Amino acid sequence: MSNEYSVVVERNRLKFAAAHMATYGGALEPLHGHNYALHLEVRGSLAANSWVIDFGVLKRIGRDLCDRLDHRFLLQSASPIISIAETAGEYVVGFDDRRYVFPVSNVAALDIDNTTAERLAEWMSCQVWRELRASGADNIAELLVVVEEAPGQSGSCRTFA
Repeated sequence: MSNEYSVVVERNRLKFAAAHMATYGGALEPLHGHNYALHLEVRGSLAANSWVIDFGVLKRIGRDLCDRLDHRFLLQSASPIISIAETAGEYVVGFDDRRYVFPVSNVAALDIDNTTAERLAEWMSCQVWRELRASGADNIAELLVVVEEAPGQSGSCRTFA
C-alpha cells in the first residue's frame, strides 16, 4: 500500500486583475481584462514535518506571483503574431492597423507566445516551481496551476519533477 499527499491553496487572496489581448487564428482579440483567480496544488511525499509543504509557503509564492501581475497589461513577448518595441519607457504593440502604447511600469512582459489561460498557467508553473525549489521543497513530485479567467472558465498546466 502506498499513499499520495497533496496541498491546495486557492482563491481568497490568490487573485489578480489584468488586461490582455490573446491571439487566435492569426487574429488579435480586442483589449480587455479579467479578474483572475489562481489555484495551486502540489503533490509529493511527506517531509520531516509530516506535510508536503507549509501552506504559508505556498500561499506566499502564489500571492507574490499575483502581485506581480495585478493591474498590469499581460504582454506575450514571444508572440509571432504581434509586433513589440520597447522605447523610452514604453511598449509599443502593433497588429495590422492597430497600435497600442503602454508605459513599461504597467506591463508584465511574459516570455510566452500567447496570453491564453493555459499559457499563463504554464508561465506561472515555471515561476512557482522555481520558488518551491528555492524554498528547499525537494519532495514535490507534481505541481498543478489553474488560472481562472471567469467563474467556470479556466486553463491549467500540470508539471512533473
